[in-house]
Amino acid sequence: MLLKLTCLVPLFPLLGSIINGFFGLRIGKNAVGIIACGSMALSFLTSILVFVGFLMLPEGQHVFEQVAWTWFGAGDFSVDFGFQIDPLTLIMMFVVSGVGFIIHVYAIGYMHEEYSFYRFFAYFNLFASAMLVLVMGNNFLIMFIGWEGVGCCSYFLIGYYFEKKSACDAGTKAFVVNRIGDFAFLLAVMYIFNVFGTIDFTEVMHAAPEKLVYAGEAVTLITFFLFIGATGKSAQIPLYTWLPDAMEGPTPVSALIHAATMVTAGVYMIVRCSALFNLAPMTMMIVAGTGAATAIMAATIGMTQFDIKRVLAYSTVSQIGYMIMACGVGAYTAAIFHLVTHAFFKACLFLGSGSVIHGIHGEQDMRKMGGLKNYMPVTYWTFLVSTLAIAGIPPLSGFFSKDEVLYHALMDGNIIFWGMGIGAALLTAFYMFRLVFMTFHGESRVDPSVHPHESPKVMTMPLVILAGLATVGGILGIPLFHGWHILHNWLEPVLHFDLANALQHSEHMLHEAGKHAPSWAHLLNPKEHNLWLEVFLMAFSACVAVTGIVAAYIFYIKRPDLPEKFTKGQWGFELVQNKYGVDEIYDEAFVKPTVQASHLLWKEVDAKAIDGTVIGTAKTIGWFSKHAQAFQSGFVRNYALFIAVGFISLLLIMF
Repeated sequence: MLLKLTCLVPLFPLLGSIINGFFGLRIGKNAVGIIACGSMALSFLTSILVFVGFLMLPEGQHVFEQVAWTWFGAGDFSVDFGFQIDPLTLIMMFVVSGVGFIIHVYAIGYMHEEYSFYRFFAYFNLFASAMLVLVMGNNFLIMFIGWEGVGCCSYFLIGYYFEKKSACDAGTKAFVVNRIGDFAFLLAVMYIFNVFGTIDFTEVMHAAPEKLVYAGEAVTLITFFLFIGATGKSAQIPLYTWLPDAMEGPTPVSALIHAATMVTAGVYMIVRCSALFNLAPMTMMIVAGTGAATAIMAATIGMTQFDIKRVLAYSTVSQIGYMIMACGVGAYTAAIFHLVTHAFFKACLFLGSGSVIHGIHGEQDMRKMGGLKNYMPVTYWTFLVSTLAIAGIPPLSGFFSKDEVLYHALMDGNIIFWGMGIGAALLTAFYMFRLVFMTFHGESRVDPSVHPHESPKVMTMPLVILAGLATVGGILGIPLFHGWHILHNWLEPVLHFDLANALQHSEHMLHEAGKHAPSWAHLLNPKEHNLWLEVFLMAFSACVAVTGIVAAYIFYIKRPDLPEKFTKGQWGFELVQNKYGVDEIYDEAFVKPTVQASHLLWKEVDAKAIDGTVIGTAKTIGWFSKHAQAFQSGFVRNYALFIAVGFISLLLIMF
């Protein structure tokens, strides 16, 4: 009975968006805030009820589907508009609705002075609803509705301050870059339908080992196109450039996009399609390599930025890289674990940066901050807790999730991936504490005309809750003790994959096609869990994090003159600070040629060919009309003459 409430989870924020969008200006800001936050609270509470209903399912049943209606059909093919509830879906529902609700509450205080308060919350609710549709859909097309929905809402929210050109450009950039990934995603969905004759998740994943050959062309192309879609939504190389510019939107938007919704969509999609990716080792290698490269590249850029939100933006790109790398080495549980803990501490960090910006009247440059911990104690301590979590300090949540990713990168991937992950961890600890020290410690560099102050409770209480979650979230994945990993046990029914059976089917399909099956015996060798190695790696990663923190302390507290000595006049620093010139490369390689081609098409094809044809036709008709009017004299005798001449002409032609 409780599972029948499933459709209400995305419906509540959708209704909140509609009410605030149409009537928000009339009902006032207080009512708008109550409706927006209330709809998210109802969504979260309904998710809890659905979770209880799921626990009451008969033993052995791990999937529940609710079909609202048949969307469309053609012949034997039909697509239902329905939702699928399984352990993975429930985790994402809690993250989106729970963390989303906290961010909504915070946004009431942060956005209260905005005239378009109602418009903001209409977009905000719609964003959350679209993300819930994305994670709850029971087939690829429903996922694609949510996929495009969050892309559309990100355009609205990033460009919320539409009077600013930079905000409009950032929204457009996010929209266009994501369309590249979305096109690849659609190609993958078409290919899946061509192979399976269906796009239902349960049917596709169940039939994958029987219909696809391990490392075959079909599964490699399908997963590769899916991954390109993921690089767009989750801001990975080469489609990551939109995310740092997304900082042009209000800070609560940054928190929602970076922590609970849009950028996690690509990770969720890969984990959802794990049965396909397990059959594509080449794609998995590309996924792991891309994630590792993105993690370390974004971390280096984060070290050189001075905008507090931009540092956190590159931090998000780097941390999503960890999740993608985990997916690439087959550690899907570790990827989801880090996704959940990241939602807690990254939401707290972004909202904390918003509290800082609010407290010093809109300033975002860390060089104009310093000494703020005395003015903003709640913001400082919650920010510090979340920074310790993302740096990987035990026993906070980020330590456990990041350590599990690194462990699997070494055991299931290779030492190169592990080394890149460790390097990114060192840089993360350094640049995050660089941010803390420059913002909250040392001498104040705040403009004397500005009087720093703590944010109101509607903004600080969400920070306290998120910092608490960032502290205790690690219990979801306690290492070392067999059977204590709550998340692993919970996701086992979704992520279970019988590789031996899949390889057997692949051998049979190749044999029927008259092809020789390669030896895959080495893939079936079980990897034993090494307790002492895990203990050593945990201790080593903790030491790496402490090293990064100590280095940041030396550079920005003990010897604040060192950063300038190391960076002044160094071309390498300028290159990294300029984001490796990737935006400029893309501008020269893609944007400018496209604009030039558009101008050419406008002037030559549109203006001359199309407009010339239309205008020429009009002028020709006008010319004939001008000369034909000579025959319209109004004299009856002339018309009688024309009739007689015409009649005689017809007789001559006939005879």
